[in-house]
Amino acid sequence: MNPELTLLARLLRDTAATEIMPRWHRTRVDSKADGSLVTAADLAAQTHLAEALARAFPAIPLLGEEMSESEQERLLAAADRGVWVLDPLDGTSNYACGYPGFSISLALFEQGQAVLGAILDPVRDECFTAARGQGACLNGEPIRPFASGPELGDCLAMIDLKRLPPQSLAALFRPGGFRSQRNLGSVALDWCWLASGRFQLYLHGGQRLWDYAAGRLIADEAGAASRQYRRDGVTPTEGLTLESQLAIAAATEELLERWLAFVDLPLKGA
Repeated sequence: MNPELTLLARLLRDTAATEIMPRWHRTRVDSKADGSLVTAADLAAQTHLAEALARAFPAIPLLGEEMSESEQERLLAAADRGVWVLDPLDGTSNYACGYPGFSISLALFEQGQAVLGAILDPVRDECFTAARGQGACLNGEPIRPFASGPELGDCLAMIDLKRLPPQSLAALFRPGGFRSQRNLGSVALDWCWLASGRFQLYLHGGQRLWDYAAGRLIADEAGAASRQYRRDGVTPTEGLTLESQLAIAAATEELLERWLAFVDLPLKGA
């Protein structure tokens, strides 16, 4: 595996063992201004990784989810020189409620593109990694998506219902769309599970940069097909932005084209 990815995997495992897993079922939960949750584990993991990355890569700044928006914007403005993007605990609601579906997500961006990505699921000890142009791995072994059949009805779909317009939901469950539907509650793991063949179709109505930074790179490098849009589902987006994104993806390009036609963007009510 790429030596930088080996180092990132070690840093993520160390952070999880030191800051995240010892606090599980024990940490206090607070609400941020936007209503999302934050725990002591989020904050401690971000501090731990910020210090470790500063020692290993002193020239590259870190943009973390738990920073202020003004600080995040300042870092994005200078991101062409390289920036780490970190979600120290993706799936905080799961973590706070005891559900074993959370992760640490870290990506390196250069000139607007993710070039390295690592995501650790500390409960399963699964570390997903990718380097642009070099494929994707799970614990050092190459991964690929799995297409269970050529039709949408052959597929399992991962759909985050909470962030989709309520008016659009009924249409998603009309016949012919998918075999069944799930939701993990961790965007980073969503992308990794698509990359490693655990479902075939994906739709999420509102993910932020730190949610998808490493995961989308891992899925793309594994061979999945994906698109991102502004939340209206009309304008494709690329590069670095703090705006929330609509993401749609599939195990293959052929399935994605069928999925796009079925979902019929823009979504009703978006």
